[in-house]
Amino acid sequence: VEPHMTGITGVLSMLYFDAATGETTYVNGSAARPQAALDGFSPADLATGRGVAVPGFWAGFEAAHARHGKASRATLMEAAIGYARDGFEMHPFLWGEIFVEYGKIGRTPQGREIFSRNDTLPRPGDLLVQERAADTLAALLEEGNDYFYQGAFAQELVDVVQAAGGVLTLEDMEQYEARWQPPAEGSYRGYKVLGSPPPDHGGSHLIEILNMVELLDLEKLGPPTESAESLFHMARIANQVYLDGFKQHDPATHELPLELILSKDYARMRFDLMQMDRTVDAGPAPPPAGSNHVTAVDADGNVSTILHSCMSLPWSNGLFAGGVTVVAAGAHYMRVMPGPGDRISAYVCPNIVFDGERPMLASGSPSVSLLQNILQNTSNIIDFGIPIAESVNRPRFGGGSYTSPGKLLVEVDLDEKVRKAAAKRGIAWDVVNPWNWHHGSFEGIFLDADGMAHACGDPRRNAMALAV
Repeated sequence: VEPHMTGITGVLSMLYFDAATGETTYVNGSAARPQAALDGFSPADLATGRGVAVPGFWAGFEAAHARHGKASRATLMEAAIGYARDGFEMHPFLWGEIFVEYGKIGRTPQGREIFSRNDTLPRPGDLLVQERAADTLAALLEEGNDYFYQGAFAQELVDVVQAAGGVLTLEDMEQYEARWQPPAEGSYRGYKVLGSPPPDHGGSHLIEILNMVELLDLEKLGPPTESAESLFHMARIANQVYLDGFKQHDPATHELPLELILSKDYARMRFDLMQMDRTVDAGPAPPPAGSNHVTAVDADGNVSTILHSCMSLPWSNGLFAGGVTVVAAGAHYMRVMPGPGDRISAYVCPNIVFDGERPMLASGSPSVSLLQNILQNTSNIIDFGIPIAESVNRPRFGGGSYTSPGKLLVEVDLDEKVRKAAAKRGIAWDVVNPWNWHHGSFEGIFLDADGMAHACGDPRRNAMALAV
């Protein structure tokens, strides 16, 4: 129901805590670069087939279900097939993106068939029916990975991509496998933190950030919505870790000293060096991104936090195969160009905070500001005891601005005196509207000592918290 933010030609990665064994595992179903050369790759390629990577969504889904699934695949897919075949009422977020991006969507017959039936644009509340997508999902239900990576869907996807100048091949599709990895591990003020490991390095980035934020006396300073000093340091630390991540490649083929990077000693050294020069370099405009995140806890205490995404702006290339969007996950080539066949370095952050061995806070977020989002909410809850519903609705600072390179995002309702005082310390702000969608959506669940779950839909996206 958010085909502008995610899809089966994108990615799916999951951090999972098994209550029965106490084990936490991570499956990387992220995108991989095709084997062929991509010389001179540029942002312009995202509008063509050259920006299409090898999709990992379906392999990630199959791997996660095979190891941890309880319900049948048919049960899991029933609602998706129904929404595609019978339609659903179009929500304003989706309609707005269709309106803005129709110049891309409308370039192909499949795009027009889905999004402008009878040669007219739909209106909010109209039914969006995706019959081809329903047929594709039904075939995947029956044939699974074989259909997606070797069968008719794989062939159609490759044909569409190559016709648009791309280099994706059937061999690339056939060679793709989901990757199981141990999570990145750290701690924050005595709590254990597990997160997505490189090349899905948002989780390890979060640990890097928390290691440095731990050096701040936040109890004395106060939260970033009230303290210019906290706002300055937290925004700067998160931004610097994000920029340093541009140097990290797929550890399957490139050496990455993760134990050192996540160490407290390294954090102290980085923090001390940052005090020598308080200039804040926001860096270049971030690569485009679009995602969904889901966090769930079941009655047995199992915890799952899942990022699934198109990893690009909506309908970047206007291509469709099997009634679904062909996403341009190659947008992440603009951050770190992977080697042939390597995974993209994906800025995603499924994470779980533990109180002893008990999951206490599980979360994740979409958007370029996902690290800042998760940092602020995690700190609000741990450092200040702010209830999750209040934390989610507080004003936020964010990541780099798309429209004003060199500036960091901040919501206008964050106290003006606080943000101006932080600006005097060296941060250039791009002041945006309250509940700005580029600040992501905190998809978090807080579990108290009695096992009661607390959550809140983030108003910045089409989010909701639901107990069933």
